Amino acid sequence: MPVVVVESPAKAKTINKYLGSDYTVLASYGHVRDLPAKDGSVDTENGFDMTWEIGADSRKHVKAIADALKDDNALILATDPDREGEAISWHLEEALRKRKALKKDTPVSRVVFNAITKSAVTEAMKNPREVDAPLVEAYLARRALDYLVGFNLSPVLWRKLPGARSAGRVQSVCLRLIVEREMEIEAFQPREYWSVKALLATPRGKEFEARLVSWAGKKLDRYDIPDQTQAELAVQAITSRDLTISGVEAKPTSRNPSAPFMTSTLQQEASRKFGMGARQTMSAAQRLYEAGLITYMRTDGIDMAPEAVHAARDAIKDRYGAEYVPDSPRMYKNKAKNAQEAHECIRPTDMTRDASQIKISDADQRKLYDLIWKRTLACQMAAARLERTTVEIESADKQVGLRATGQVVLFDGFLKVYEEGRDDSASDDDDDNRLPQIDQGDKAEKRGVTPEQHFTQPPPRYTEATLVKKMEELGIGRPSTYASIVTTIQDREYVRKDKNRLIPEDKGRIVTIFLLNFFRKYVGYEFTANLEEELDVISAGEADYKKVLADFWRDFSAAIAETSELRTAEVIDKLDEALAPMLYPPREDGSDPRACPLCGEGRLNLKPSRSGGFVGCSRYPECRYTRPISGDAGEAGDRVLGEDNGDEISLRSGRFGPYVQRGEVTEDNKKPPRASLPKGWSPDDMTLEKALTLLSLPREVGPHPDDGEPVEAGIGRYGPFVKHGRLYANLKEVDEVFTIGMNRAVEVLAQKAASRGQGRAAAKPLKELGEHPESGGPVNVMDGRYGPYVKWDKVNATLPKGTEPDDVTMEMAVELIAEKAAKKGKGRKAPAKKKAPAKKTTAKKAAADK
Repeated sequence: MPVVVVESPAKAKTINKYLGSDYTVLASYGHVRDLPAKDGSVDTENGFDMTWEIGADSRKHVKAIADALKDDNALILATDPDREGEAISWHLEEALRKRKALKKDTPVSRVVFNAITKSAVTEAMKNPREVDAPLVEAYLARRALDYLVGFNLSPVLWRKLPGARSAGRVQSVCLRLIVEREMEIEAFQPREYWSVKALLATPRGKEFEARLVSWAGKKLDRYDIPDQTQAELAVQAITSRDLTISGVEAKPTSRNPSAPFMTSTLQQEASRKFGMGARQTMSAAQRLYEAGLITYMRTDGIDMAPEAVHAARDAIKDRYGAEYVPDSPRMYKNKAKNAQEAHECIRPTDMTRDASQIKISDADQRKLYDLIWKRTLACQMAAARLERTTVEIESADKQVGLRATGQVVLFDGFLKVYEEGRDDSASDDDDDNRLPQIDQGDKAEKRGVTPEQHFTQPPPRYTEATLVKKMEELGIGRPSTYASIVTTIQDREYVRKDKNRLIPEDKGRIVTIFLLNFFRKYVGYEFTANLEEELDVISAGEADYKKVLADFWRDFSAAIAETSELRTAEVIDKLDEALAPMLYPPREDGSDPRACPLCGEGRLNLKPSRSGGFVGCSRYPECRYTRPISGDAGEAGDRVLGEDNGDEISLRSGRFGPYVQRGEVTEDNKKPPRASLPKGWSPDDMTLEKALTLLSLPREVGPHPDDGEPVEAGIGRYGPFVKHGRLYANLKEVDEVFTIGMNRAVEVLAQKAASRGQGRAAAKPLKELGEHPESGGPVNVMDGRYGPYVKWDKVNATLPKGTEPDDVTMEMAVELIAEKAAKKGKGRKAPAKKKAPAKKTTAKKAAADK
């Protein structure tokens, strides 16, 4: 009875249903081997030989497969149909041969299917092949490149930039995109311009809107009305003249549907329409694929199988009528420069079933399936037929000309089902207006003329959708890597997401400037895209992957050696110089922008910190002026708010943002009371009363009715909270800290206690990860006072912001444990067998990320 191996247990369950009792279907649970986090895992001196290690949590899965092979006569590798899937199959075969689980006569075959349906799986079983060696070599090259960059560049970052985490090969380029966009926004100078619109009416009293397009015989460009004075003159020119319809032109036009989804466009549309992040989208898509509802979701391809095209056309005819089916099927060809994983598009496996006809309880999966189903049917539907109308309005002397545009949908076609979203709405786009009946020669009655002020806008910050789109345009990354790239830079706290926009943190900005100054070639867009092309050539069997590695390593190792010799002070000075235009812009009064605004004697300089960096006075500790690197470089809002009980209350800017302080630093008062401004509080709005309120925290709500112990409200590292003894409960709004009463406080605390299961002998883990791979002992994800954390022995390491407990892997947990143990510097070290576990384990994670 053959043993069939797939990645996930959900996929195994579905396939087992199709294959029946004649096969044993087991799951590998993803990759089973990886490069250990130690020097020499990729041997640059000996042909880039790689040392592989089976993960602790993978050993039991490999053993289960090996045990099944004792009684079965064949191994069928049925992992995903892409480079990662091919690599998993190769690793499995290699690992099983090493433990002699495969006999010399045991047949090993590879099968692939683009959808988990009975017909697709059955057909795949009839067409076995060997593991694709070139595809595996492309994986080996990518994995080695990521290891060499992560394992060699990350330690340089740690030594030269305190607080930096690690640097991945592609993530660093992605981070550069976000940082450079932010710098564009900061350098942007808005330009004022005006437009004039008129509300007009036909002789039959129907109103429509037109905009001024010519004035004084001159066609107007965007900036031709620069200020309010000119705009008012334009208004007078219109109001003082009679207007006539000088021309009406109606042109038929059509709109064709968008191509079916591939990975990047699915992520973009899910972000636009539902606000779903790349990881969230791919997680939902993975579940749909494993349930046999959609085709494989990691693809660069937009072509559709002929049988699927015919099924879509039949479904369209049945649902909407024959007029919605075009005369011939629509064929889509991939325009991507590097369509290396060009499988079929992402589509439903059954065109006849919409979201209401399938059993999906998860909201994300239901929304995503509905999106994929609509897009797929729409891509095979007839074009929408429109009529675009342009109306020209002029004064008798030709001094004033206005224009109104609009369109009418004559036949909705594919628009009946689906219309693609936009990343940023277009300005001045009034083509969607519906115009009344207007005839040439009609008089246009003026019912209102309005000037409108506008300012040019800076380029928008990236969303996950627009970032993936930009990466795709530049040829950076691949379908299987988009989600992990975008997620990793957020997990490392180089970037934060606010209202769906990606904003670089100071730490991310510093890392990017460092890499641009010392490793510019390796964060170059063209260089990274060219390297991706080389990997594609390897996957096609047309290049030697070891030669590609050798060419890369020759130059990269030289750059590492050169930078390693620099002193940290030299690096900081270089960064200070590179960031100077942003950090020290000219002041309005013409004074030295580097002069300390607090003491007037010291000079401002960039200083390193665990959070990335800050600007401080050269006279420290005599002068303690500091501000964030992304803060205002002027007076930074520092001012005295007033006096209380003889103490001066001041607003200041520090390396972690604005704060209020009571008194000054003296010999007897080296740490005067301070309080950071909560999120959402503007320094411009700070008053003495508000400052005193902050400085009075924590606020005592009163004695708890059960035991008389005080209940307090305050603002901590993780936001507003109420506290009773050792129990903390988060509050949703900062203002609640100052208004919450005892009844509400007791309710919130009781809810928190119930959720933590207080009173039990021991809390149950949220997730059990298994034994620590190097030092032994269970590693678990627990729910704690400050949110979920990883626990091993006596080490508790809080999860990074935005990381879900279910997403934590053993690799991630080991890194967090090592970092926490290194910081504590006491207790049991992790792990005992290694001298520098924190750096090496972190490097492993950096190298593993693609």
